Amino acid sequence: MNRRNMIKFTGGAVLNGALVGGVGAAALLPANATTAQAPLPAAPSAPVPDARLLAFVNTHTGDTFADAYWEHGTYVPSAMSAINYVMRDHRSGETHEIDPRLLDQLHQLRGLVDASAPYQIISGYRSPASNAGLRAHSNGVASRSLHMDGRAVDIRVAGVDLTRLQDAALSMQAGGVGFYQASDFVHVDTGRVRRW
Repeated sequence: MNRRNMIKFTGGAVLNGALVGGVGAAALLPANATTAQAPLPAAPSAPVPDARLLAFVNTHTGDTFADAYWEHGTYVPSAMSAINYVMRDHRSGETHEIDPRLLDQLHQLRGLVDASAPYQIISGYRSPASNAGLRAHSNGVASRSLHMDGRAVDIRVAGVDLTRLQDAALSMQAGGVGFYQASDFVHVDTGRVRRW
């Protein structure tokens, strides 16, 4: 992504961890991830040819990502690393590779709901230990959750009705879609097509 498009995409905010998070954060964060002190990333105002853009904020850590994760026919390694960090298990701090197909689903979903706000990540990657802990307290957590494989995410988008988000995700027929109205999120995954 060129500088002009990046500035348009971020609304002018500098999203390099070295600049936003300070010297200490620069050593820990991937280049495209930011610390909790960063402002929320802006969603893209106009499509950038030959690029797929996403914007996230992790609701538990405040970490953000706003950049192209795919350009010129290939996934951007630094962006993928940053996404892995932002979508890490907030309980343990463990990171895991996020399935690129999940990101493609989120990119397509953003277009379907015409979202202008970043995705709020409630749960991305979940370690087996975290999953077991959640499962012990809730019957709604699968023992072989796709979260543990980096193939699932629980999301919401400010300004987008949850039912509309669910309906758009279902229309893609790209994987599993769960509707958790009481908890205010939609689950999207790259597993078989199903709904709950």
